[in-house]
Amino acid sequence: MQNNKEPWFMDGSGNGPIDTKDLGTVQDEMYAEALAYKKCKVYESRFQDQSLKAMAADHAEHHRQHFDALRDFLDSRN
Repeated sequence: MQNNKEPWFMDGSGNGPIDTKDLGTVQDEMYAEALAYKKCKVYESRFQDQSLKAMAADHAEHHRQHFDALRDFLDSRN
């Protein structure tokens, strides 16, 4: 287990270009995170209960942060 705070894919190992298979995997994960974010935002807009709204907003932010981390990872490989 790693002691640093960086996600496993940003630990600095393998700084070279990303291969096609790995790129496809990262893109798939980005798509899944974007979709989860959008769904959470829809739920947030439809919930009437404030605690449910807040929970959906928190989950949306969580997925946005994952998407941003993946995007930053890809940007660092260019």
